[in-house]
Amino acid sequence: MEYKDTLLMPNTEFPMRGNLPKREPEIQATWNEQDIYRKVQEHTKGRPLFILHDGPPYANGDIHMGHALNKILKDFIVRYKSMSGYHAPYVPGWDTHGLPIETALTKKGVKRKEMSVAEFRKLCEEYAYEQINSQREQFKRLGVRGDWENPYITLKPEYEAQQIKVFGEMAKKGYIYKGLKPVYWSPSSESALAEAEIEYQDKRSASIYVGFEVTNGKGVIEEGVKIVIWTTTPWTIPANLGIAVHPDLTYVVVYVAGGQYLVAEALLESVAKEVPWESHTVVKTVKGSDLERIVAKHPLYERESLVVLGDHVTTDAGTGCVHTAPGHGEDDFIVGQKYGLDVLCPVDEKGVMTKEAGEFAGLFYDEANKPITERLKEAGALLKLSFITHSYPHDWRTKKPTIFRATAQWFASIKDFRQDLLKAVEETKWVPSWGETRLYNMVRDRGDWCISRQRAWGVPIPVFYAENGEPIITDETIEHVSGLFREHGSNVWFERDAIELLPEGFTHEGSPNGKFTKETDIMDVWFDSGSSHQAVLVEREELERPADLYLEGSDQYRGWFNSSLSTGVAVSGKAPYKGVLSHGFALDGEGRKMSKSIGNTVVPAKVMNQLGADILRLWVASVDYQSDVRVSDPILKQVAEVYRKIRNTFRFLLGNLDGFNPETDKVSFNELREVDQFMLIKLNKLVKQAKKAYDNYEFANIYHLVNNFCTLDLSAFYLDYAKDILYCEAPDNHERRAIQTVLYESLLVLAKLVSPILSHTADEVWAFIPGVTEESVQMTLMPDEIEINNAQEIEEKWNAFLSLRDDVLKALEEARNEKIIGKSLNAKVTVYVNEDSKQLLASIDENLEQLFIVSAFEVAGNIEAAPEDALKLEKAAIVVTKADGETCERCWNVSEDVGHIEEHPTLCSRCASVINEHYTN
Repeated sequence: MEYKDTLLMPNTEFPMRGNLPKREPEIQATWNEQDIYRKVQEHTKGRPLFILHDGPPYANGDIHMGHALNKILKDFIVRYKSMSGYHAPYVPGWDTHGLPIETALTKKGVKRKEMSVAEFRKLCEEYAYEQINSQREQFKRLGVRGDWENPYITLKPEYEAQQIKVFGEMAKKGYIYKGLKPVYWSPSSESALAEAEIEYQDKRSASIYVGFEVTNGKGVIEEGVKIVIWTTTPWTIPANLGIAVHPDLTYVVVYVAGGQYLVAEALLESVAKEVPWESHTVVKTVKGSDLERIVAKHPLYERESLVVLGDHVTTDAGTGCVHTAPGHGEDDFIVGQKYGLDVLCPVDEKGVMTKEAGEFAGLFYDEANKPITERLKEAGALLKLSFITHSYPHDWRTKKPTIFRATAQWFASIKDFRQDLLKAVEETKWVPSWGETRLYNMVRDRGDWCISRQRAWGVPIPVFYAENGEPIITDETIEHVSGLFREHGSNVWFERDAIELLPEGFTHEGSPNGKFTKETDIMDVWFDSGSSHQAVLVEREELERPADLYLEGSDQYRGWFNSSLSTGVAVSGKAPYKGVLSHGFALDGEGRKMSKSIGNTVVPAKVMNQLGADILRLWVASVDYQSDVRVSDPILKQVAEVYRKIRNTFRFLLGNLDGFNPETDKVSFNELREVDQFMLIKLNKLVKQAKKAYDNYEFANIYHLVNNFCTLDLSAFYLDYAKDILYCEAPDNHERRAIQTVLYESLLVLAKLVSPILSHTADEVWAFIPGVTEESVQMTLMPDEIEINNAQEIEEKWNAFLSLRDDVLKALEEARNEKIIGKSLNAKVTVYVNEDSKQLLASIDENLEQLFIVSAFEVAGNIEAAPEDALKLEKAAIVVTKADGETCERCWNVSEDVGHIEEHPTLCSRCASVINEHYTN
């Protein structure tokens, strides 16, 4: 007889190697066959709803690590919620309008100007769907579960119809108006931008100090004094109509060789140093409020520049006298309105100076800086020219600088319901908590929202104009246009004349001849996605408003979180979300932004092809995602190593459950030995802490909890100890069945706990677990804690034992290093311990040799009685020697009773008995 054939070694077809790049698509194919999303929804129907509303990614290009981070985090939450007593439908979405798609088509050679707007828009739509189909497959490859065949898409007719209703509701409440105001303008996009579409980058700009000569000092200062202004935008000098001073600041007239100059007293020394003035003398002091309506002469044009009072003037930089061009700045515009200044804007939509700029007409605004500065010098008005690098607003799509430019635009008034917005922010749960402060301050400080764009690819602003120019927005027109869009899509706006878009028989007193025109601007894309609470949460019967959670990157405080809040509060009086969770950006291993030009990008598709989606998912679980996160090949390899340990734990558990029938072989929990109960107590703690971490969206805690349970609680202790019993005892030995019971419970718990994270692996494991009836772990509930009597007492006792065991393991390691023993089964351990430890060891019914994985174990006496050669450690003094006896051929324990049973001369008595009872005829 081959004794090794009688050992009950682990046996399972669950493969050791994950081979995830090949295996995961097979699992996903099974999910498709099962229609797993639909089955889970049917299974959880009737439970309390949990709605995570998907913020729509833009439909352009392959997904990047930021997309993967975002979608995987959402999947963790949705999967967990559906396994913890909720009905959690997940409807993914796409944002499909806007400039990037127009630009992509232009790059592909589409000649926009050679076709109608409607024709161009159809090409945009086709391109958007191509991108959606590509991204959808990539998101599904991540293992993200959702209603992928029925997503929401902002270009769909039903979506656009609801968006029109949002606009109409806001107009009805008086929040929508058209006005001539300076707005962020992108010459590169030829369109107005909202604050959310601005990002700040460094820009090198001219810095000039210019003197404006006073022509009427109103008896306060003399004519001929030059008021000194400072600007970094020389191209706005042709638009200057005023100079702002602060009413409460003190200003001084200083004499410098060659003339007199006016600046704020607090900035005199910095100006004198910058210009520079070798010497200067203060000849007069005057309060800012006394300078009101003094008149200066524009240095380049035959027109006046009026001194006005403005609270926006500061002494942070410059001269305290602020160059004021109402057509090119918000503060300038506001103060200009107060003083009746024109809104002069000599720059067109392409950023080119118009004829109102005189000799500079035809120049791109940035190119006009040099000739304007040269003309100021010729006129004797330029006091200093230098260059500075400063943070400057850029178009976040084109990455090109923006300007402030006054144009007639449509606005959503924020000031009219700002307090409602602030209240909604306070009523929302923010994770991290600083998100509340961030959005609160944004709402508190933001101006009205410019919602019109001068583009072709977007949802039209549903406004008609009467012959007298009066805008027409009524309940009737909004309802009619919404219906047309639902039936035909928004392209109908560009395919039909205004009269064909109006309700039949529509009349208006401003159009006595029945002639109407329509608005040609489209809505800001943030209005599109910001309307999703109406177009998705209200439109779809399986969802509801407000959503429980919005989860996006931290850039969405100024974007989707903000626009959704504005439209949501405007329409419903409340935020469209109960909670907001944000994550950071994905950076390379050195903490740098990923860039194709640098070559430091980590591409999700490549990671999945090499390592698998579950490695990517485990990486997401491992990081502190609320801050910026790092990812690189070495980092992913470390995560893959943790995955390997978790997978090996699954395999060991499955392998040692071969032949175990949970219906007949399970030992009741309170009949288990203490060591087995102790492991279930550890398992309970894992369940409790992991579920709490899921509830708090603390996925890194779950990563560490599961990893530690697998490597420390199971592998390093219980499984190591259990091997002798599992392999060597008879199949139905009570101790063996007890251990199998613990392994079975551990396997069920681990499969369920990791299912939201390692979605493919958990389902793969589930198929091998004996006795389960659900076709997928996704159809189960999160595990409950197991009731164990005297749990606290058992835990304290066995934690004390593990502490003592650590000392024994150190002594065994030292003995190995000194070649006293080979493996631990060669050893006899003699311990000298204090009274508490002696009582602890005496109270343990389990075989101490097995627990310490040695062949002999003796408690000899107190620590003081230990011989000099004993290793003195924290809990014990320990002597390790070779065990007496021979090595059993079957279990490898060293025993003095090897050969005591005559027919098995190479076996210990235990192994010989097992063979005689179970393996001989």
